[in-house]
Parts: sequence; C-alpha cells; structure tokens
Amino acid sequence: MSVDHVERALLKQLDKKLKPQKVLILLGARRVGKTELLHKFLSQKSPDEYQLLNGEDQNTQDLLAKKSVDNYKQLVGKQKLLVIDEAQKIPEIGQKLKLMVDAIKGVKIIATGSSVFDLTNQLGEPLVGRSTVLKMFPVSQLEFGKYETYIQTNGKLYERLLFGGYPELVHYDDFNEKIEYLDNLVSSYLLRDILEFEGIKKSGKLVDLLRLLAFQIGKEVSIDELAVSVKGISRNTVEHYLNLLEKVFVIYKVEGFSRNLRKEVTKTSRWYFYDNGVRNALIKNFNSLDIRADIGELWENYIMAERMKYNAYKQRLVSTYFWRTYDQQEIDLIEECNGQLSAFEFKWNTKKKVKPPGGWKRAYPKAKFHVIHPDNYLDYIT
Repeated sequence: MSVDHVERALLKQLDKKLKPQKVLILLGARRVGKTELLHKFLSQKSPDEYQLLNGEDQNTQDLLAKKSVDNYKQLVGKQKLLVIDEAQKIPEIGQKLKLMVDAIKGVKIIATGSSVFDLTNQLGEPLVGRSTVLKMFPVSQLEFGKYETYIQTNGKLYERLLFGGYPELVHYDDFNEKIEYLDNLVSSYLLRDILEFEGIKKSGKLVDLLRLLAFQIGKEVSIDELAVSVKGISRNTVEHYLNLLEKVFVIYKVEGFSRNLRKEVTKTSRWYFYDNGVRNALIKNFNSLDIRADIGELWENYIMAERMKYNAYKQRLVSTYFWRTYDQQEIDLIEECNGQLSAFEFKWNTKKKVKPPGGWKRAYPKAKFHVIHPDNYLDYIT
C-alpha cells in the first residue's frame, strides 16, 4: 500500500469548512502530509479555479509584501480561491490575510503551516472570527483501515506500536530504513520551528526534556523534577519548553479529572506523544515488543493518540482527562461528551478481567466503563 493512495480524513472536510470571507487554517507537525493533502484537494478542481502559492518562495513573499487592497485584488483575480502553503514563512501573514477576507468579496483562503503560527501569534489576533482551524496528525488507523483487511491491520499493530504513523514510512520496507527515517525526523525536522523561533543554537535541552517525558508515559509529571533532571534550565524554562513542544505537535497534555471530590488528584498532568515512532526514536529503542519492559506504555501512548485523532477527525467535541485518587485508584482516560462520562482502561494483557475502581463507581455511577485491549481496540479508534 502506498501512502499516496490513502485518502486522508481531512480531505472531505476541506470543502465543507471552506467559506467565503474566511481563512481555513491547516495546522500540523512537519512531515505529516499537509502539502500532499493540499495537492490532492486541488487536483479535484480546475486549474483556473484557484491560485496556489508557496510561502517559502521569495516570489510569493514579494507578491504579498505590499499590504494594499488593490494589490491583493489583482493577485486573487477572478479565481476567488487562494491557497498558501507554508504560510508561516510570510511576514505579517495574519494581517495580510485579514485585509484580504475583509476587502475581497467572495474570496476563500486556505493557509497551511506548522504551528509557528501559534508560537508567534501571527494568526490568532488578526483573524479572530475570520478563521477555522483544522489539525492534521500522522496517519491514523481510521485512515489506514479503509485500505486494509482486518487481518492486515492486526498484522501491522506491532509495527505501528514501534514506528508510528508518519506517512513517508510506508515507502520503507526495511526496519532499519524506518529507524533511520525517524531518527532524521527527530534530529532535523521536528524541533526546527522552535529552534528558529527561539533562536536556540542547540536542541540538546529540548531533546533531554522529551526523553524524560518518553519514560513517563501514563505517569504524572512533576515540573520541578524535570527542572532538576535537565541540568541548566529553570522551572519556568521547563514550562516554557513544554508549551512550545505542545504547540509544534510533538507532545500533548492530559489533566486530572475531578468534580471537586477531596480525594481526587487534579494539580498534576500527564504528557503523551502524538506518535509512537517519535517517542521510540527519542529514547533510541526499537527493540521487538516481546523483549521490552515498556509495552504497557507503548500501548497506552498509541491508544491515547489514536483516540485523540479519532475524536478530532470525527469532529466529536470531547474533553479528555485521566483520573486518580490519593489512595492510588486510577483510570487511564476519561472522556466527557455532551454531559456523558466515559472511562477507558488500556490493557495489553487481555487475560485479566478489569473492573472500574470502587471510588469511581461510587462517585460517578452513571459513567460508562470500557477496557481497550488488542482484541477490541479497533472498535474505539476506527
């Protein structure tokens, strides 16, 4: 199977979300397939319907440099659909897009970029009320599953726990080539936006911080302990770096759930990686699952990420938490959707029967409880 034939989940949403006088912003980490998605979307249209610009091209930057309505009207012309890939590279892009959608009747704009938009707040303030944001992730099982049989999907599970879902990986059959690709991704691309934005000369501290998080999947993370472990940076710097890493789609935070019961833990957070392959590349461990001590963590990170992608692509408005009490009762994932609570435990080993903790049952008797394991996981992510 070639990734070129995998229809990405956002493809159909682009047309639905594209509105006159609005900017549709497509955000995602580097290398997740934003440009490929754009080209596939535009291939369904006549060339005279749109204009495609690349924000990294100097000619594009020169075309947009003069902030005037006449200039932008001339640029858009009769096509009315303007697509700007790598838009974060264009100075003052938010103000320029605002001017276009305010002044050019009927114009529709798609702007793609890494989350440097978020880092610089280039879009947030200028485009309040004028934009819709779609987030794109590494290829999800929801997307792979449309092109695989049940047997093929189950046969790929071990590989996806190890290597994740970055699109270009499907071009490599050899495991060593996959490892080399992920190592290059982590060292050359993943942190580039942070390094450029912050002016950081070396990525060592960021990588050290990520490695510490990689060993704490499913555990509450102490900012103070991280600051002690990463030599030479303060607690405030750790918090700042975590915020940046979240904005560039490397990690994401899950907070504790509570209805203000005194026994519930809420002041700490857990951190997960958007992609298992990135996590394993950071700790340089691609050993076979049968000799790993962290299979539980791999399973938890994988299901958390796939469930998050599923909710995003299905456009489910879900709040996500973990649950733990001070007497060590805990649940991996709590979802709140339309007032309904659902609790999920992730178990790699299917032999033991799992019941909801007594404290949870007493406090939230109407909540649903699910155990996600290798025999049923596709029911929850596809």
